[in-house]
Amino acid sequence: MTSGGAVECCPRFDPGPWDGKELSWKDRKFVKDRVRSFLHIPLNFGSVMIRNMQRIEAAGAKPDEMIVLSDENSLWGADVYISVSKDIPSANNVTISGTFLSKVFEGPYQHVHKWIEETKRFVASRGKQLKKLYCYYTTCPKCAKKYGKNYVVILAQV
Repeated sequence: MTSGGAVECCPRFDPGPWDGKELSWKDRKFVKDRVRSFLHIPLNFGSVMIRNMQRIEAAGAKPDEMIVLSDENSLWGADVYISVSKDIPSANNVTISGTFLSKVFEGPYQHVHKWIEETKRFVASRGKQLKKLYCYYTTCPKCAKKYGKNYVVILAQV
């Protein structure tokens, strides 16, 4: 609980371990779901997160570090990956493995397209070939407002 009795749903994000780093994941567990969008603007993100968080909590699979990735693969929808500590019954359980270059940005979501271009330049400057991009939204909009910072990590699989 935070002061005033408000529940803290997202921990404060520390960009240090993520900015300009190379990360290696091996079989990192996630639950995969789909969000409907209109021109990349999510329409049902909240309900998708609530549904999955209920499943995750019921299964006792909440990880120490909650990571929510988005693969903005269409104007009309995005695949969402929610980290878990173990497989969840009746969910689309997937693993992600690979090497990633990560870049942290701060600001409104409308700048994501600029951040993606900057990440592509960052990958090229490291002499790497980009395979896939994920956006890691580190806090929900309410917590971003509460903390006064809206951090987004762009993960470039190389």
